[in-house]
Amino acid sequence: MAAVLVTVTACTSDPTPPSGPSWAYQLQDYRDGRLDELASGPYQTVVIDLARDAHTDWFTAAEIAKVRATGKRVLAYFEIGSIEDFRPEYPRLAKDLIANEWTDWPGEYFVRFYDERWWRDVVRPRVDQALKAGFDGVYLDTPLAYEEISLDAVQGRDRDALARDMASLIARISAYGKARRPGFLIVPQNSPELRHQPGYTPAIDGIGMEELFFLATDEPCTEDWCAENLADTRALRDAGKFVLSVDYATRAADVKTACEHYATERFTGTVTVLELDRPAQPCP
Repeated sequence: MAAVLVTVTACTSDPTPPSGPSWAYQLQDYRDGRLDELASGPYQTVVIDLARDAHTDWFTAAEIAKVRATGKRVLAYFEIGSIEDFRPEYPRLAKDLIANEWTDWPGEYFVRFYDERWWRDVVRPRVDQALKAGFDGVYLDTPLAYEEISLDAVQGRDRDALARDMASLIARISAYGKARRPGFLIVPQNSPELRHQPGYTPAIDGIGMEELFFLATDEPCTEDWCAENLADTRALRDAGKFVLSVDYATRAADVKTACEHYATERFTGTVTVLELDRPAQPCP
């Protein structure tokens, strides 16, 4: 699809957090390959992939500007602790950076995210692409790599060291992005316990949280870690960070319950499907 790439010269994000009850989270199957449905929807914040095809068909500055013109913030999704085998960087990535496959998501592999080559060859270029396209910020998935990467692949590091490494990577992304565009939003997904790591909380503007109330799909989140995640998320909220909460549910009663939790907790929420292939109806 041909598109006109415009130069973004004044795309400084408003430093105030997104407000309102709803956000949209869609990573594939954009209607007609366009963002019109998201632009016209009743959302305050939109999270989309850096690329229309999750490969190299990057969303352009003209497309992002059209969504932003409706008053929405637009965040660019990408992983910082793993890589899928269909991403454009994968074939040329140094093989010693790739660790164990994520069993929940075949074809996705955890990486040595603390390695300077990962920053140089993958993370920094992705941030640069988000800046070039005029996104308001970045939505950073797989911080949980610090817990899931095989210890056999991390050169003697333990989980505590890996947590510090992940917090440092997020802080580095924040410093890099904000130096180039003041107000550039930094929003990691999950792993709210990283707030205990030095430099992490000041580096982020908000956090995306999956499955605080319902596991995929329509399963109440009753595990001990659900309560731990909620407690850490509340602490980040109380520290002034906005929360984009997403639960995976389809039953009307479960959707209603999740929305009620968002209102009680003062989270911006969406209840959607695991495929993330459509925008959900907003909470009432």
